[in-house]
Amino acid sequence: MRNVNVVLIFGSAPDVTSITHWDLSFFTSCVAINNAWQVTPEWDYLIFPEDFPIDRRPQLPVGTHQKIITAKEFVHHQNHFGGFIYAGGTMAFTAGYWALGALKPDIIAYVGCDMVYTAHNGKSSHFYGSGTADPLRNDITLQSLEAKSNRLMALANKQNCAVVNMSSLSETRLTFPRSAPLDFQQSFNHAKLLKEQNQAVDLQKLSMALEAEKRLGYIVPSGRYWEGIQSFDPVQLRMIDDIWMETFKKNMHAVLALDHEGLCR
Repeated sequence: MRNVNVVLIFGSAPDVTSITHWDLSFFTSCVAINNAWQVTPEWDYLIFPEDFPIDRRPQLPVGTHQKIITAKEFVHHQNHFGGFIYAGGTMAFTAGYWALGALKPDIIAYVGCDMVYTAHNGKSSHFYGSGTADPLRNDITLQSLEAKSNRLMALANKQNCAVVNMSSLSETRLTFPRSAPLDFQQSFNHAKLLKEQNQAVDLQKLSMALEAEKRLGYIVPSGRYWEGIQSFDPVQLRMIDDIWMETFKKNMHAVLALDHEGLCR
């Protein structure tokens, strides 16, 4: 019997539709971001920001096993892990930190969150057509998506949680090790993956980054960092990003040679 707490987080990139062919009952929890709840009815949590349009939300009440996660829930957890300024103000990372705090997973698997947008008629491409490339906006907290990705993976590692990217896209802004859809029960070894991430993390750089964040002291309890954006120094934040970029060895970007069959029906 599987005793590993595996959380799937899925966004709106075009390849997210592949999960309709997976056996999602394997995952302990499935977390949809923003519009991604439309991909499958088999989600357990839907997380979205305060400004997510009402007409894009599912009709209430949702299924008895389903729960809507809003700022009332995720700001608390985001603050526990340092806050939006350091974590990055986009829902792919917010969902990860919320999951770390609320669901206490052993593994977080991402799909549809690569934050790479192919131009299509002048707009960004999502599974539902065209949308806004939110992570690519001019935002002081998103100067380096790769640094923010490393940060999430490092803090997850401190909680004995491994993070993988199950996207099928050739390009990604996430730094998590890649994995094709796989059979966790038969071929996925949580202890082995966690050990590999433990060996890859530079604990000295990790401590340096967290200490630099603490010294700078950019904490916004409400989560609405944009209301005081003028008081934050992008140069200082870029210097911290540079440390996070050095926190993992480059071999963490390699694709894991794991079974391709498992989750596919």
